Amino acid sequence: MFNVKCLNPIAQVGLDNLTENFQLTEEMNDADAVLVRSASMHDMEVTDDLLAVARAGAGVNNIPIDEYAKKGIVVFNTPGANANGVKELVAAGLLLASRDIIGGANWTKANVDDENLAKTVEKQKKQYAGNEIKGKTLGVVGLGAIGVLVANMALDLGMKVYGYDPYLSVKSAWQLSPHVKRMQNVEDIYAQCDYITMHLPLLDSTKGMINKDAIAQMKDGVKILNFARGGLVNDQDICDALNSGKVSSYVTDFPDPIVASNPKCVAIPHLGASTEESEDNCAIMAVEQIVDFVENGNITNSVNFPDCDMGVCQSPGRLTILHKNRANILSHFTTMVGAGGMNIENMTNKSKGSYAYTMLDTNPAPSQDVIDVLKNVRDVLKVRVIK
Repeated sequence: MFNVKCLNPIAQVGLDNLTENFQLTEEMNDADAVLVRSASMHDMEVTDDLLAVARAGAGVNNIPIDEYAKKGIVVFNTPGANANGVKELVAAGLLLASRDIIGGANWTKANVDDENLAKTVEKQKKQYAGNEIKGKTLGVVGLGAIGVLVANMALDLGMKVYGYDPYLSVKSAWQLSPHVKRMQNVEDIYAQCDYITMHLPLLDSTKGMINKDAIAQMKDGVKILNFARGGLVNDQDICDALNSGKVSSYVTDFPDPIVASNPKCVAIPHLGASTEESEDNCAIMAVEQIVDFVENGNITNSVNFPDCDMGVCQSPGRLTILHKNRANILSHFTTMVGAGGMNIENMTNKSKGSYAYTMLDTNPAPSQDVIDVLKNVRDVLKVRVIK
């Protein structure tokens, strides 16, 4: 029986996908796997026996992924599970950036006691007039699961759409409309677009990328949307640009006192994936990934180890090895397995950066002696017998 610890409430529709081999636990030290949404794990003590952590969402800033990789702990996320929820909020963001809907609604609330409100409205509404988005140019920076949906949606709204992503995946390329014009440099997005929306992970290379230098390259009156990560935008620089009029509006899903206090900023309280459907989808995907990894050894959507899938084992035994990515280590594994009297019926080895993963289906099942020998190989992080 495997123990699963939930650090945050996880939708029951997801937990229902745990098989009879799993049970929930309240004790972190007893956990074989962890399900998490927003709780920070950076200062948590975890045992070496922990197998996996699944984030019910896309971002993994709350998880020490490098530290866990060194311990042979596989970290999963759920890319695309909340993409539609975020896409729909971006649609709202485009309208909020274009027309002073919030200002107008607030004015109406403040004047609710005006007996002649209907007439007063007709005089006041010009103060909140804006622009239509049809025919305007939208730059989508980052064409992952969410960025692709946003780009395609904007086309349906009648916008001209430019996209930038130097790491565009094959899957995203297939899903992206051919009417989206791909740009080779982000600077071209800055220079040509009326609206710019960010859909990137927060990395050292992307932190604060929307700063005074980037903004200086943009059109006067540009409208910027950030439904990806707060750290992508330099708060002080964006406020300075709002105050000067260089940026006409900024819509962000990541409020802090600096941007939230600026009257030209629409600060939304991180609602991008806060829909019942998104939470359910993320929970289902996270649980399914944990179950498949624990029961079959397969890895899907890991952020610190490579994806690797050999389905359900049909051989007498399956052995999995999490290890450093170095030359000749695979030959050590096969030699030791052969010396232990086992035939390898199926095998796969994948790498991701500094780390790698090997799956071996054997006949007969691996013996304890072979397992002990493999555990002592240099750069081996964790050896596990699936069957």
